[in-house]
Amino acid sequence: MTTTRIAPGDPSLEGAIRRAIEGEVRFDAFTRGLYSTDASHYQIEPLGVVFPRSTADVEAVLTIARERGVPVLPRGGGTSQCGQTIGRAIVLDCARHLTRIEDVTSSESSTPTIEVEPGVVLDHLNAQLKPHGLWFPVDPSTGSRATLGGMAGNNSAGARSIQYGMMVDNVAALEVVLPDGRRATVGAHGDEVSTLPRELAELRALYRREADEIAARTPRTMRNVAGYNLDRLNPEHENIARLLVGSEGTLAFFSKLHLQLSPLPARRVLGVCHFPGLVEALDSVQHLVELEPSAIELVDQNVLRLAAERPDFRPAMSTFVQGTPGALLLIEFASPDKGADLRPKLHALAERAAALGYPGSVVFAESAAAQADVWSVRKAGLNIVMSMAGPRKPISFIEDCAVPLEHLGEYARRVDEVFARHDTDGTWYAHASVGCLHVRPALNLKDPDDVGLVRLIAEETHEIVREFGGTHSGEHGDGILRSEFLETMLGRRMTAAYEEVKRTFDPAGIMNPGKIVDAPRMDDRSLFRFAPGYEDKRELPVILDWSATGGLLGATERCNNNGACRKYEPDVMCPSFRITHDERHSTRGRANALRLALTGQLGEAGLDSPEMAEAMSLCVSCKACRRECPAGVDMARMKLEWQNRRNQRGGIPLRERVLAAIPRLAPMASRVGGILNLGANGPGKRLLGLAPERTLPKWATDPWRDDEIAGRHAPSNADNTARHADAPDVAFFVDTFTRWFEPENARAASTVLRSGGWPVHAVKAPSGERPLCCGRTYLSAGMLDEARREAERLLDALVPLAEAGTRIVGLEPSCLYTLRDEIPALLPGPRAARVAEQARMLEEFLDEEWRTGREIPLAQQSGETADTPARDRTLVHGHCHQKAFGGTSATLAMLRRIAGQEVDLIESSCCGMAGAFGYHAEHYEASMAMGEVSLLPAVRNAGNARIVADGTSCRAQIADGTGRNAEHIAVTLAEALASD
Repeated sequence: MTTTRIAPGDPSLEGAIRRAIEGEVRFDAFTRGLYSTDASHYQIEPLGVVFPRSTADVEAVLTIARERGVPVLPRGGGTSQCGQTIGRAIVLDCARHLTRIEDVTSSESSTPTIEVEPGVVLDHLNAQLKPHGLWFPVDPSTGSRATLGGMAGNNSAGARSIQYGMMVDNVAALEVVLPDGRRATVGAHGDEVSTLPRELAELRALYRREADEIAARTPRTMRNVAGYNLDRLNPEHENIARLLVGSEGTLAFFSKLHLQLSPLPARRVLGVCHFPGLVEALDSVQHLVELEPSAIELVDQNVLRLAAERPDFRPAMSTFVQGTPGALLLIEFASPDKGADLRPKLHALAERAAALGYPGSVVFAESAAAQADVWSVRKAGLNIVMSMAGPRKPISFIEDCAVPLEHLGEYARRVDEVFARHDTDGTWYAHASVGCLHVRPALNLKDPDDVGLVRLIAEETHEIVREFGGTHSGEHGDGILRSEFLETMLGRRMTAAYEEVKRTFDPAGIMNPGKIVDAPRMDDRSLFRFAPGYEDKRELPVILDWSATGGLLGATERCNNNGACRKYEPDVMCPSFRITHDERHSTRGRANALRLALTGQLGEAGLDSPEMAEAMSLCVSCKACRRECPAGVDMARMKLEWQNRRNQRGGIPLRERVLAAIPRLAPMASRVGGILNLGANGPGKRLLGLAPERTLPKWATDPWRDDEIAGRHAPSNADNTARHADAPDVAFFVDTFTRWFEPENARAASTVLRSGGWPVHAVKAPSGERPLCCGRTYLSAGMLDEARREAERLLDALVPLAEAGTRIVGLEPSCLYTLRDEIPALLPGPRAARVAEQARMLEEFLDEEWRTGREIPLAQQSGETADTPARDRTLVHGHCHQKAFGGTSATLAMLRRIAGQEVDLIESSCCGMAGAFGYHAEHYEASMAMGEVSLLPAVRNAGNARIVADGTSCRAQIADGTGRNAEHIAVTLAEALASD
């Protein structure tokens, strides 16, 4: 493996690059730490990180690298599972700026093509192509963050490669920068004859000499990404671009890719075939491919079991999983004809399954929504398995061996025997249609004994692969993990040929050394993320309960670097990364930073460094990662511990003290609320560091009082409790924000609850004490001791109610879900657990009751008046915490029960206000940028639609950003109540 004498962070090298390019240069220890890992189990600190803005920047970096003899490593989304995108080199992060997409063009062969820079994300490209009826059909499960440059470097594939092939089959040409600084276009209509005469002559001579060996040794499987694509040197179809595809950044830098596009399938259907076991499913594949599907994917029982344990997958799975199958095959059929009838294909599938001995085993998924449910589980399978409890985790090192279809079942059986021999188990899923099997044995890479099993299991599995004429590298490439085994699998002459190709393009060995050629040992523990000596070296006294993850460090280690937090749409995670495109502001970046700091790898001051503060500063604690991260990383909760430490060591700023203390100050402040409202936009804003552009909330002149439940604001039919004699009691919890600033929402909710006949009681503090609060404001400030005191007061009032079966109903998502999330972590035990079990948002409670037959008397929303035109459309923005707990479905369900209303969810990320975050002067621009990602434009384009948003901060952001007023669902439902 090529090494350099220049140390990571070398200031001379950093200065030279900084002077030579327009892009950003970061050689600090914090950034180096973030780029020392990818989705593999390896960790290597780079020399530094560069974010080039142009090909000229890349050329300048390569020039300096040649002069100083240092390696260069291109990187896209950093989701490699074999360690391709880490190394002791200058990392060129292409994903930040090299993201231009050219117009679609037609080639002479009438195949549409497009030119893209290497940092373009696959899903972004396909979103732009969709209006043209086109797509780029290589579709790995990481398409929401995988870059086209990385996919080409890795020779990626996807679920539909049986129909469309791999990257090598879909890249027409490449524009490259060679290690010596030359530019060239290779492939279709390339200029390699004039620009690469020496290289072309040497490659042709190599092929003439080794043609027989290449033909004999290249695996005949439908998937193979081992080594370099020497077969693409065949004079009958010579294509230098396709030789470079799969070269893992070791031969040249891809500055632009010319991609072949395909017509977007207009019609798809999916059959979900159930099998009693893994082997039975895999044995069936060879017979099912005869039906010409566009994909056959395997999901095994371990993935199904783990997915069923996750609330975000459970509803989807109920639509297509019957009983407890041992494995599923997902068989897709597609047509470019929008009017094509594909049901005969599904019936043929059912008949074939019956003929194989599995009658009645096929569930049809014909609608787009039903198919999306199925694919959501399959696509997340890789990361779902990483959420397994315990020290042993599924490890990727025989991840994607591929064998001919007739051997699939026997291969699985033999590999299971290997696992049993070494006292471990494996989790399987697969691109079954092409014989590429993803299997991960569960091992603990902190345990030296388990580390020793890595090589043993790999070598025994590879022997089976060779016996069946397969390949050890069917999709994810070679990298550090598999390069060592190329000679064993393919022979010395083939690896010598790879070395010759490397010398031809990169004689100085500066391009991503140690991959494919001159590889280190794959089990060299000094290269592991959990290297010898890895342990928790920075003791951090924690406040919250981390027992489920084995401590705070264990919680950070749940991040497997899959990069799902780098996606941009359509879900919530991660709002800060969406606006900065900066690794520091992704969930992955923060989790890695905390892990490195806790283990002492960022020095003594790692946890308290300005870089850590910068990384944490834009985390809005939206909790999206809690739901959307496939590995279950909960950054909002981890941030609380970090904030608490910061407060203890550095004190709490005045602004945070004042904002956090609102629940305690409010009873006094509200008495002079009118005066405070008059001065809301005065110099106090600047004194507290609040954004002058913000409109501060106004104190209510008539705040909510708990005795109003049975008081003058009760509706005329409040005593109609006989309507539902068996209805549960309701404890109405009015939060601080609603009580003192928007009491009209509480009054509307009270009206709704009383209209349904539920016995409603106020959640009251003991006589003479201030109102109860969940502690949300103290949590936001990282003041966990104060938050715990508030939580204890609230639990004292709620526990007797919860134990009596009373439903606890609230209005503000950030407060209500505190009962279900943070309070059980602050005060673990049966008391908090019981309260969490009974806590509901208003619409969650109403929807739950409605489904049991206890309804509220909804009529049609009020129509047109002199001041307000009729509105028959409602747009809903879900609060981040509602989305994290799956609560928006109840919001939509209740609104759709109002006659004459079309109700749609705004596909938005975090609104950007996030409690006090958006009021901070230093965060104002970031806050507005988050809102502009999707929410604010959608509201501006909403026409006369009613806007519903449960979150206080969401409504404030909408008002500040659009001038529109959004309302709480309680107001909407109260308006729609049928009159007596």
